[in-house]
Amino acid sequence: MRVIKNPAWVYYITDKDPDFDENKVGKWMYFFADRSFVEGVCKAAIKEGIVEECKHSNASEGVSCFYLNDDDLEGHRRVIEFFIKNDLIRKTKKGKLYNISFKHDTQTLTGEYGDDYHSDIKLEEFVNLETGE
Repeated sequence: MRVIKNPAWVYYITDKDPDFDENKVGKWMYFFADRSFVEGVCKAAIKEGIVEECKHSNASEGVSCFYLNDDDLEGHRRVIEFFIKNDLIRKTKKGKLYNISFKHDTQTLTGEYGDDYHSDIKLEEFVNLETGE
């Protein structure tokens, strides 16, 4: 595993270069408030073969991103199972999983955030939000 740091991000990358298509690559995101926790999560994601690349903000709190191509259905399942296993998906007061979204890098590059952001890949396509199965 390679770890690359710059002032904004800490990257975790497999020893072989990831094979991403710039028109398909995107990420599942986890927003964190505990840097030491997210460091362990990112390292585990690489070591366990969940993703080939992930990163987190180089700050005490921020966002972590777990990268894959949008058409990698098995990859989506691995990431989502990893998120559920590590309690990385927030839940409503009634215990239902929030319907988080996959975000394409092209959406980030064109400034799609907040109300301007709409995903065509959502958690509910892979898991029952009520049961987590």
